[in-house]
Amino acid sequence: MRRADRLFQIIQILRRTPRPVTAAALADELEVSRRTVYRDISDLMSQRVPIEGEAGFGYVLTAGYDMPPLMLTPDELEAVVLGAQWVAGQPDKALANAARDLVAKIAAVVPEDLRPYIADPSVGLKPIKPAPAQNLDTAGLRSAIREGRKLRLRYRSEAGEETERTVSPVILGYTDATCLLVAWCELRGDFRHFRADRIVDMTFLAESGDFRPGELRRRWQRWREDHYRPTAG
Repeated sequence: MRRADRLFQIIQILRRTPRPVTAAALADELEVSRRTVYRDISDLMSQRVPIEGEAGFGYVLTAGYDMPPLMLTPDELEAVVLGAQWVAGQPDKALANAARDLVAKIAAVVPEDLRPYIADPSVGLKPIKPAPAQNLDTAGLRSAIREGRKLRLRYRSEAGEETERTVSPVILGYTDATCLLVAWCELRGDFRHFRADRIVDMTFLAESGDFRPGELRRRWQRWREDHYRPTAG
């Protein structure tokens, strides 16, 4: 890796996490020695890149620092293309079109020598099996998640039993096989995963959820860690 690319990558690594990153972690990802990392960090600081920290503690990039948004590497471009291919194959038409538009916008502004990484990437996906048909308003659902509004669902279980649920949506998740709504279910008093193809009816409520913004997501993350923590074999 060229030194200029390495300096750029150090900034990228620091940008992606709010916690201090040790020189050892940087050296491991960049496949260089810690001595090289210390020297690179010193050079970046001398160029007035706002990095804070010290050896043995770790380094953070001061909030608010940014670089031109399209200084992308070939690997980053291919990562965008690969992710966009997957999103474009999902049943959420708004997101699928947004993924295609994203790639087109990037292709229009990146330097000429980087465009082959978009037009003819070295990575790709196997043909995506269409998800089960469903009439879920995913665009409206994503808005409800952002705004913290409740939903009323009529949900059909695997056994065919239908129940009415009032839920606070957390996130809309996708797998190769289906789309899942993760939500706090008032009927069960716990988090539940609802398969989109089993949601018979959905009503958007004006009522806000019972949690402060961000709190529901943090509760779900703790719940997920507790329920899916690996156990010793």
